[in-house]
Amino acid sequence: MAPQPIIALMYDFDNTLSTEDMQDYSFIPSLGLSVPAFWQLANEFGRRERMDGILAYMFTMIREAHRCGRPLTRHQLTEAGRDIRLFPGVEGWFGRINAFGASLGVTVEHYIISSGLKEILEGCSIGAEFKEIFASEFYYGEDGEAAWPKLAVNYTSKTQFVYRINKGVLDVSDDKTLNDSMPDDSKRVPFTNMIYLGDGLSDVPCMKMMQSYGGASIAVYKEMGQSVKDLLERGRVDYIYPADYREGTGLDRTVKNIIRKMATADALSEENARQLQMIRRSEELSGQITLEQMDR
Repeated sequence: MAPQPIIALMYDFDNTLSTEDMQDYSFIPSLGLSVPAFWQLANEFGRRERMDGILAYMFTMIREAHRCGRPLTRHQLTEAGRDIRLFPGVEGWFGRINAFGASLGVTVEHYIISSGLKEILEGCSIGAEFKEIFASEFYYGEDGEAAWPKLAVNYTSKTQFVYRINKGVLDVSDDKTLNDSMPDDSKRVPFTNMIYLGDGLSDVPCMKMMQSYGGASIAVYKEMGQSVKDLLERGRVDYIYPADYREGTGLDRTVKNIIRKMATADALSEENARQLQMIRRSEELSGQITLEQMDR
């Protein structure tokens, strides 16, 4: 029996599934800083040193934690994940969407592609819902303290992880397999079976990638603003909705409709392949019969 087709839902996290940036809930306040003050420090440091913005904020986290006499550890960050607040309906979303996909004969998988921190995401209430979390991450020394960036995910490098999902190469240290040539029909998740959900300009590279390769993209928002309208009006995203994941909302209905369309396309493709296989088998049998007749 052939395996079920896979549909991948890929999410940014901050302001897409969570109501704020993940560091803002409890980590930054634990440093004795206001949220604006921390990000001002990180951004000014990055500009002054001409540093990638993600690396700049990761360095600032280590520096400010040491300043407070609280060296940065994995446990500290994972605990911070427990304070994340999610948009309405997020916690029940995954089981509901998985069941909907199963009713159509497809497997739905969920992935995070975020510039936030994997350690915080692993500690949040929905951390176990994802097949893989691609996010920035620290390397920890023998003393358990954050020592170096293990992975930094910026806005443009997010697209790398779409390719990893496409090919099924989820180990970020495996670049060789990722770059190996692979026939389209052997890729684990076709681009046409992908949906990307994000909240703004930082997600545009992945959203445009979906449009270019036949997937779907959705921008969610807390409040309707001109930047969100521009995403739709300029053709950078397929749909825009309030970040409300409860059953029956516009977002819920549209994602289900996209999955239904993808499942139907997969079923038609499988039927086409089945018929071609039947024709070839029939031709092979016909050829065998002709040879047997000649032998007589």
